[in-house]
Amino acid sequence: MVRATAAVPRSTAAGTSRPTRLPTPGDAPAADPSSTPRWQRPGPVRTTVRYVILWALAAFFLMPVYVLIVTSFKNPADVSVTRIWELPTSLSFDNFSAVLPKLSSGFRNSLALSVPASLVSALLGCANGFVLSKFRFPLSNVVFPLILFGIFVPYQAVIIPVSQTMTAVGLRGSGDATGGLLGLMLIHIIYGLPITTLIFRNHFVSMPDALLESARLDGAGVLRTWVDLAVPLAKPAFAVAVIWQFTSSWNDFMFGAMMTSRDSWPVTIALNNVAGGQSVPFGQAMAGALLVSLPTLAIYVLLGRFFMRGLLAGTLQER
Repeated sequence: MVRATAAVPRSTAAGTSRPTRLPTPGDAPAADPSSTPRWQRPGPVRTTVRYVILWALAAFFLMPVYVLIVTSFKNPADVSVTRIWELPTSLSFDNFSAVLPKLSSGFRNSLALSVPASLVSALLGCANGFVLSKFRFPLSNVVFPLILFGIFVPYQAVIIPVSQTMTAVGLRGSGDATGGLLGLMLIHIIYGLPITTLIFRNHFVSMPDALLESARLDGAGVLRTWVDLAVPLAKPAFAVAVIWQFTSSWNDFMFGAMMTSRDSWPVTIALNNVAGGQSVPFGQAMAGALLVSLPTLAIYVLLGRFFMRGLLAGTLQER
């Protein structure tokens, strides 16, 4: 269907007329530059200063990353504190080949820990957030604040009771068949529930109640509604929860040192053993740190497009 638009002739320099489209009721009003305050108008000097400051802050923030990458690819003989800012004279992978065998066991242990811990914690947080946002039950207004309280409990405050509890149930160190990895995974799942519950609750708050009513009319119960409706619609929230939990469990050092035996040490402890000796091999330490950071970087690259969408879920609703 073609919609006709009214037009009026407009005079031109050649004396002819050219039709001009009249604004329709749905058109947005044109912005008037004169209505913008002068101090808010972008000027060349203001824009240049802004970009110079932003580039300076970015360079300052990336300085450790530069040192990390440059030192990792240097020949071990060229690595020294006095020449740490210099570019490598030749590209060398000797640091990586030397440090990789020292980290291989830690990589396997951290992957066996972080992947299940992040997925299970995200699924349980999804269930909690769905129920707490869409269903009312006795003391529901008390349960959610109590769950959130776990976010503000620091690791150091619970390390002794957690250690005693895990020892008593046989999930710490040599008392566990996995060398303490199962107990460490359980700690990260439980400790991640408050933040994953908050993430998913904020996401499901924006879900229209009409969807739940439609599922109820089709005969779906709470569990079927969660599986078939809520979980597929929560991909951005899952991205945020998985990124958060994977990064937290992958970078954990304190609980890993407390809970696991030597053969089950996570990669952070293996990296600390490389860089924590009396004579520090800076090239190997930098190469190891670069290798250890790659899994979390890959998670951000794969799920990053959902990250901001999941963080803002539930905050930009129309009122």
